[in-house]
Amino acid sequence: MLDRILTVTAALALVFAVFSVRIQRAPLSGPMLALLAGIAFGPEVLGVLDLPTVVEGHRELHEFSRLLLAVSVMAIALRYPFRDVRSRVKPVTVLLAAAMLGMALITTALSAAVLGVGLGAAALLGAALCPTDPVLASSVVTGEPAEKAITARTRQVLSLESGANDGLALPLVLAAVAIAGTLSGTDALLESLWQVLGAVVFGAVAGVLGGRALRSAEEHRTVQSGPLLVYTLLLALLVLGAAGLMRLDGVLAVFVSGLAFNATSSVSERADEDKNDEAVNRFLVLPLFVVLGAMIPWREWGELGWWRCVLLVLGVLLLRRLPVLLALKRPLSLSWRDTLFMGWFGPIGVSALFYLTMEAHRLGADPVVLAAGTLVIAASTVVHGVTTAPGLSLYARAGERGGEAAR
Repeated sequence: MLDRILTVTAALALVFAVFSVRIQRAPLSGPMLALLAGIAFGPEVLGVLDLPTVVEGHRELHEFSRLLLAVSVMAIALRYPFRDVRSRVKPVTVLLAAAMLGMALITTALSAAVLGVGLGAAALLGAALCPTDPVLASSVVTGEPAEKAITARTRQVLSLESGANDGLALPLVLAAVAIAGTLSGTDALLESLWQVLGAVVFGAVAGVLGGRALRSAEEHRTVQSGPLLVYTLLLALLVLGAAGLMRLDGVLAVFVSGLAFNATSSVSERADEDKNDEAVNRFLVLPLFVVLGAMIPWREWGELGWWRCVLLVLGVLLLRRLPVLLALKRPLSLSWRDTLFMGWFGPIGVSALFYLTMEAHRLGADPVVLAAGTLVIAASTVVHGVTTAPGLSLYARAGERGGEAAR
């Protein structure tokens, strides 16, 4: 089976690499194409990838998504000069403190109303689906079309939000686990404090030490260009593994370590590592979405009922984020076009899959939660993939009418 997954994924990656410029300008995205390829080669169509559904194989998906998120958030931490990161602290903090909670509550309410599930299952969905996904968001804010159309501030805020909220959604997820399971509120609070605060401290120390070690190696000329290009990738894996051993929030620890490395490294170091991590991030996402497409729980989707599926997808995509961003327009100091753009492009993807499978690991697989969650992930992957190119075009036109430029 591994050989079949490698064949399908590598063939798709080669096509994506050869036509990457055209794909970026078309209403397509790498994750969307990978998801559709997984469906086509999965057990319900061609049968090439005969994989179990997400309900049965959630443990493997959890580890895969964890690795991908680590690479993705490291790339985000290195994407912009640290002085720019520091200047975006206020809007990112508002998004993390207010918007994420609002998105979790709205999604919880929608899940309960549409699916008719209890508070526990609705809370699990609300917490897992609230983070803005860094992998899908990268497709929106990176590349030549995005850099030409979107203002630097909006790109930076959306990127940094998606990088930080993947780890900081953990307390909401643990609270949902406490509501749905046997974990007490006190235990959830203590675990959240340990995982989050420990991840921040450990990640900061690891990033600073990693940056200083690299600078010292360059000064003494003990590092070659090859290892230099994968240095932050190795740092991300080290931090992720060590954080897991200490039972810390590994994804958050990697993001903080990337920021600390960014702050202690030179501009040229950051630029080289940034390019390498972006390339890895762009293609490493493809296998996960191919596998996800082949593991879609079609039977469980059908049991939800088609009208519930439609209402849930429309409700989450339209109401989960956009009303929250409209309410926060003034505190975030956003123009109308930036508010609408950021309100729409808060995609749901790998981070949601990570938390859904974490919940399944802790509480046991709930077919309804996993079916509804993967349905929204698949819908967001397709819808946001299709609307990225038109969205960038509309954003640019609105800027031209308003006399604004991408700066």
